[in-house]
Amino acid sequence: MTGMALAQTTYSNLDQASGWQSCTTCAGAGGSGPSASYSSTPGISSPSMDGKSRKFSIGGSTKYANALWWKQLGANSGASHFVYDLYYYTKTPSAPQALEFDVNQSLNSHKFIFGTECDFAGTHTWHVYDPYDRHWVSTSIACTRPKAYTWNHVVLEFNRTSTGKTGFVTVTINGYKHYFNRSYAPRSSSAKEINIAFQEDLNGSATDYSVYLDKVKLTYW
Repeated sequence: MTGMALAQTTYSNLDQASGWQSCTTCAGAGGSGPSASYSSTPGISSPSMDGKSRKFSIGGSTKYANALWWKQLGANSGASHFVYDLYYYTKTPSAPQALEFDVNQSLNSHKFIFGTECDFAGTHTWHVYDPYDRHWVSTSIACTRPKAYTWNHVVLEFNRTSTGKTGFVTVTINGYKHYFNRSYAPRSSSAKEINIAFQEDLNGSATDYSVYLDKVKLTYW
């Protein structure tokens, strides 16, 4: 980026924001997966860190079905560095197949999908998403199930690289930082947007569960 650096922009308490969108089948492979029952409830006082968390629930009888939620934040073509910072809590950590945390940016006919997932039940590692080839890539960063009834702090750092790729920089889990050092080509898109996203995946037994998010924040520059 040339000229003056973009001023840092922060969206705080996004879990309390209105306008979250969601889908179920669109969260599956190729955007056409099995259907789950799902819901999202804001303003949960307990459990909460600041008095208002958002509850995300998934259920149904179809194994490996998914539910995806996202919050649009407008567009900013100058933004090239992103920090997605959140806390999550679950009472049943044995239930999720995986939890996904994403930032998406579309500009100049390209979509940069900064997709990450903690694969609890499969590889037990963090995965990053290759937008161009449209598949998940397992990393060597361990993903262990959290303790029940405990807030877990996740901070993800991404960037659009100088060569125009989707750059995965770091994940920090409860204060322990790990480096992805991965980058992939973007896919094509006509949209202009920045959004954050969260996805819940059902396991092979389609075990219902809920996850609470709090103090959800995105910073970009």
